[in-house]
This record gives sequence, C-alpha cells and structure tokens, in this order.
Amino acid sequence: MVMKQYQIVLVNLDPTIGSEMKKTRPCVIISPNEMNKHLDTIVVAPMTSSSKNYPTRVSINFDKKTGWIVLDQIRTIDKQRIVKILGTLSEKEIIKVKAVLKETFVD
Repeated sequence: MVMKQYQIVLVNLDPTIGSEMKKTRPCVIISPNEMNKHLDTIVVAPMTSSSKNYPTRVSINFDKKTGWIVLDQIRTIDKQRIVKILGTLSEKEIIKVKAVLKETFVD
C-alpha cells in the first residue's frame, strides 16, 4: 500500500490513553511522501465528525459529511494500524491544513 501525504486513511487508533482520540477512524496523512516511502511509521491527524470550531481544527466535507481534521492530536503510528485508503483531501483543504500547521507549529 503506497501512502501519500494528504490521503485520508482508516486507522485503528486503539489502544489509547486518557484524552487521546480512540476507535478506528479516518485520519489524514501529514508526513511527507519521502518519509512515507522509507519508514514503517507514518504521521497522521485524526478526523472527527463532532467538534467545536477550534483554531487547530480544519473543517472538511468528506463522504457526504462535514468533519474536522484534528491538528492538535497529530500522532505517529505504525503502518500496520492502517485499515484502508479512503480518499484524498481537495486542493482547497490541503491549503487550509498547511496554513493551520504553519500557524500552530512554525510561527
């Protein structure tokens, strides 16, 4: 399975501790393609269908539903946790994700 940055993948996040997002849920691949090709791990941001409008969350429409990419819960997972590839973010959504990542972690 080839993993590409900004793909939406179904990931089994359990077991978790405390306030970490649980269950098998869609996640967006954040790590760059070069890393995804060579490492057994991948960096993802989980998605949720219920969220408040926090500055670290990007609203998207996926699978005929509104959801949020939770950029305050980014985590590194083993590729074995990935169940399947579901789709890819749109150009507009990628631009929003990049802007929030830059604002949150760089500036």
